[in-house]
Amino acid sequence: MLKAGIVGLPNAGKSTLFNAVTRTHKAAVANYPFCTIEPNVGVVNVPDERLGRLDQLFKTGTTIPTAFEFFDIAGLVKGANKGEGLGNQFLANIREVDAIIHVVRCFAEEDVPHPMGSIDPVRDIEIVTTELALSDLDAVKKRMEKAHKREKSGEKDARAELALLERLVPHLNAARPASTLEVHEDEPRLLRLFQLLTARPVIYAANVAESDLATAAGNPFVQQIADYVRTHHGAALVVTSAKIEAELADLPVEDAKEFLKDLGVADSGGADLIRATYSLLGLITFFTHNEKEVRAWTVRQGTKAPQAAGVIHTDFEKGFIKAEVISTDELVKLGSVHQAREVGHYRLEGRDYVIRDGDVVLFRFNV
Repeated sequence: MLKAGIVGLPNAGKSTLFNAVTRTHKAAVANYPFCTIEPNVGVVNVPDERLGRLDQLFKTGTTIPTAFEFFDIAGLVKGANKGEGLGNQFLANIREVDAIIHVVRCFAEEDVPHPMGSIDPVRDIEIVTTELALSDLDAVKKRMEKAHKREKSGEKDARAELALLERLVPHLNAARPASTLEVHEDEPRLLRLFQLLTARPVIYAANVAESDLATAAGNPFVQQIADYVRTHHGAALVVTSAKIEAELADLPVEDAKEFLKDLGVADSGGADLIRATYSLLGLITFFTHNEKEVRAWTVRQGTKAPQAAGVIHTDFEKGFIKAEVISTDELVKLGSVHQAREVGHYRLEGRDYVIRDGDVVLFRFNV
């Protein structure tokens, strides 16, 4: 299962947001640094209204959404790369995740002191980014030593690796994430092998006050983050209010919708965050159905039909013959599988077919 880690400075609202998004109370919430020590883990379902539409069609009464793990990681402080605060533990935990959700404080509250003494979202982002970059810089220098030895022994790929590592040193030394380094030809593959912290995809979660959520676009702190993301990272930005999300988590679905409507907000920031994380990881969803359930499955963009079948069961991939495919929108519009087949909208696809987001698939296989 894919993993997303929630990070940020102490008292940014990480644990509150984690509890809300995972609909648990695993993470302790308090207004002092290092309230979280060991990372809390929760499984998060990806909101997808298409599941409900398909279930109305098939009337199984059971839907199984896609999911991934969220980690609430201890707050980071300046000097973490040298072990300050819980730095060593923070950096070890973040190495385990596929994507980073960086919670940035955009609210002022006297009862919740900011560790730096004031609200400055860009400064806070740069503190975390710098610590991650310095940790990566140390890892790159160690890898360079090994690559030099491999080059002397005549290993062919050592030269290409050294060329990339040599460009990474000044880049990271300037506190710029590895994800923003311009790479060529085979270098993206090498960069993935290095497993650098700053090469991971990032979503910035601007945590605003309850009263600011409906008008967040005009919030100067949110605007600062949006400008920073555009010019420095090309990452994603989601605006949320951890306090509101915490209240929504304890409400029935219909009551939560009414609550958001009263606030003048179309959807939950937590739901946006989950969807944005899913998208950031380059994931798409396809659906299967039988008489018992409608189920969503996760694959990466570009996955071909046999490999998608293998996500369900390895035997499906080994014995893959064909895939019967139709889009969710087409199937719902036509009203039944029978009608879709009658008008020829169900397609038979072979081994080279690339799964599309929203495909409803029936795999034919033989073992």
